[in-house]
Amino acid sequence: MRRIALLTGLLAILAVAAMPARASEIALRAVEDGLVLDADFEFELTPRLAEVVANGVPLYFQVEFELSRRRWYWFDEKTASARLQLRLSYHALSRQYRLSTGPLQQNFPTLEEALSVLRRLRNWLVVDRTVGFSDADYDAAVRMRLDTNLLPKPFQLSALTSRELQLESPWKRFTLRSPQQLPAPVETREPQKGGER
Repeated sequence: MRRIALLTGLLAILAVAAMPARASEIALRAVEDGLVLDADFEFELTPRLAEVVANGVPLYFQVEFELSRRRWYWFDEKTASARLQLRLSYHALSRQYRLSTGPLQQNFPTLEEALSVLRRLRNWLVVDRTVGFSDADYDAAVRMRLDTNLLPKPFQLSALTSRELQLESPWKRFTLRSPQQLPAPVETREPQKGGER
């Protein structure tokens, strides 16, 4: 009886659904450096998450990308994967929201303006030009989620049982049809010196 109660409690925790979010528009295109991804995500912060960030606790969002080639005789071949971390924070002294990734950051006067930029991902290099492609179709997938592991410990515990501290889009899967060879790099020639041939 006790085991059944424990199992029921565990299933209830696992069944808690994350805040609905989704990737709406996705484009993968070839550029000189490789393949870049443009993606639009649709989501709203819960009132609790908006309160958390307004009180100075930064929120970390992970955007994940995977590219794989199907194989009938074995597991799919993982061709490429990439992760991008975006940090959303509020600075009380300047009364501005800050969105940053690595050394790059941008300030916004309102949360809604910061979220509108966070929702639109542009020109993210996901596959380097050194990756070789075979003449086959590739499966690609992308998602965005709130990284609850980077929240302070009390919030991490609350995120286990509360939908208010969760945000995750399901994997958006699409097929990349027989990608052509990436564009060749632009060669720069050094000017010849006057007398040399």
